This record gives sequence, structure tokens and C-alpha cells, in this order.
Amino acid sequence: MSSTTEMREERTTRTTPERAPADPTQNIADPGPLGLAAFALTTFVLSLFNAGLAPESLEPAVLPLALFYGGIAQFVAGLWEFRKANTFGATAFCSYGAFWLAFAAYVQFIEPEMEASGVPEAGITTATGLFLVGWAVFTLYMLIASLRTTSALVGVFATLFLTFSLLAVGDLTGADAIATVGGFVGLLSALIAWYASAAVVTNATWGRTVLPVGPRS
Repeated sequence: MSSTTEMREERTTRTTPERAPADPTQNIADPGPLGLAAFALTTFVLSLFNAGLAPESLEPAVLPLALFYGGIAQFVAGLWEFRKANTFGATAFCSYGAFWLAFAAYVQFIEPEMEASGVPEAGITTATGLFLVGWAVFTLYMLIASLRTTSALVGVFATLFLTFSLLAVGDLTGADAIATVGGFVGLLSALIAWYASAAVVTNATWGRTVLPVGPRS
């Protein structure tokens, strides 16, 4: 009798289709809008100074944003992108969050230290230019990767690559006009990032496409 029961259970096991495991991240909110908003606001404020639209004496106001919003909040968004198995988002947000943290440390500690050590102003701007070149290289390959995402994100990375490139050239050559143009392009990058963030939040809240972000490639 027991053998008959075992045979029935075995047949049932063979014929019952295996269920796909539940997605453990399905109830986790999308961290992308937070990361984009943090990037946008911090970039917008700094770009106001780079573009010459705000007085240089007020530039320290960027540091709290760079530390807490562009830095910590964006980095945390990147960590949640890891949890969502989004390699692109995790790499972007963690990296640019770290960029803002590094920027705050550079302005607050490294530049004053170099000045106190007698490094000439030309040397300091060269160091800043090299710092920006590295981020331009990173942004370039993220731009290439973004071609498989949405048009809005392509716009963010394309303008950000131009921003880093123009600011780097301006610092390395001493051409302030080029750096100023970089500031204006940075404003554009911030506005596109804000739009992308607003689109994801609005579309998710309304349950339909209210603000289009462009098709995926």
C-alpha cells in the first residue's frame, strides 16, 4: 500500500510544473528617482557658480548639498540599485555619490592644504583638471552603456560628459570661458536629470505614462 502511495506522489512530483521563485525585490521602491534628483540639485547649484550666474563668495553653499544629498543620498540610492540587480544604476549612483563626497573633501580640505603648502594657483587648477578628466572618462563609458536605457538618461550622460570635459579643459588650459560654457552645459544636465526623476515618480504614482522618457534601445 505504501509503495502505491509513493508511486502516486512521484508521478505528481514529475507532472507538477516548478514555480518560478518570487522576486524578492518586487516590493522595493525604485531608487532611481532619488539618485537622479540628488544628482540634479547638487549639479544645478554648482553649475550656477561655474557658469558665473552666482557670486563666487557663496560657493561654499554647495558643500552641504555635495555631502548629504548629492553624496550620501545618491550613494544610498546606488546601494539599493544593487539590491534591485540594476548594475547600471548601482554603478552610476554609487560612483557619482562618491564623486560629490570627494568633491566636498577636495574643496574643504585638499585645496586649502595645497595653498598652505605653497602650491601655486596654476598647480591647483591643474590638479582639479586632472580630477575632472578621470570623471569624464568614466562618464564616457557610462554614456555608451546608457544607449541601451532611455532617451532621458542618454541626455543626462551626454551633457554630463560635455560638462566634465569642458571644465577639465578650462582648468588645464586656464581658459575661463571654456569652463563657463561647461557650467551652462552642467545646468542643462541637471535639468534633464530632474526631468528624468520627475518622470519616473509621476508615471509610477499615476500608473501610466504622463512624462515620457523615450523608448529603450
